[in-house]
Amino acid sequence: MPCNNGQVTGNGRLVLAGAPIGQVGDVSPRLRELLGEADVVAAEDTRRLRRLAADLGVELTGRVVSYYDQNEVARAQELVETLKQGRTVVVITDAGMPGVSDPGYRLTQLAVEAGITVTALPGPSAVTTALAVSGLASDRFCFEGFPPRKGGDRGRRLGALAAEERTMVFFESPHRLAESLRAMAEAFGAERRAAVCRELTKTYEEVRRGGLAELAEWAAPGVKGEITIVVAGHAPGDDEPDLDALAAEVDRRVAAGERRSLAVAEVAKGAGVPRRELYDLVHRRTATP
Repeated sequence: MPCNNGQVTGNGRLVLAGAPIGQVGDVSPRLRELLGEADVVAAEDTRRLRRLAADLGVELTGRVVSYYDQNEVARAQELVETLKQGRTVVVITDAGMPGVSDPGYRLTQLAVEAGITVTALPGPSAVTTALAVSGLASDRFCFEGFPPRKGGDRGRRLGALAAEERTMVFFESPHRLAESLRAMAEAFGAERRAAVCRELTKTYEEVRRGGLAELAEWAAPGVKGEITIVVAGHAPGDDEPDLDALAAEVDRRVAAGERRSLAVAEVAKGAGVPRRELYDLVHRRTATP
């Protein structure tokens, strides 16, 4: 392995290193070794990296640089130049695998294009950990990352997934959990089975299983911690849209100040039902004394 004080020529090696998602004890001996020997360690949060190294009893002999969303583009170019000098560069994020809803993809892409060796040091992943403990089918699944923040964008994204037959895994922030679960119940059906996994591998780990509407109600008062959501895939013939529930969602949006026509259009599109059919139901409900 190249030393950080030598003059080395030729392409180096980029290592994407998985970091523990909760328990430091999940770190592999290979990660301990690599952190101590790498020429450069690019970390999403350099302070957290140094705490991890201290917990592991590892001395970071190489250069430590920050590598996060806001500086990823510029830093990736710089790190590629370092790799071209024959150095070993390790990328590590706060938790989980670099490139999976975390910085890493851009550097990997540039390194591949430059003909540099790219490898990974496998580690814990919230995606596969949540899938394993969810109790839902795990033979076929897809990872969808964070749902869009804006309601309309989120409804469209989830609506496009309504017929997805694979188990779906999402990340979500705790303060948006309840509204995302409500949007999923609207798009996938209130009874669609799901699991909300909170603080995986940590002291207060919790896995809550149930229908999406039930889980949304549970999350409404507020939930803390790192969140991963696992949702069962669509089974043909199941999860037919509940028009009464969709009409109630339109009513809720109208009461919040949204125009009825826009509310109907958004809810219908998200649930994959004809807009006219939903509009007629809403109109009859409104006209009924």
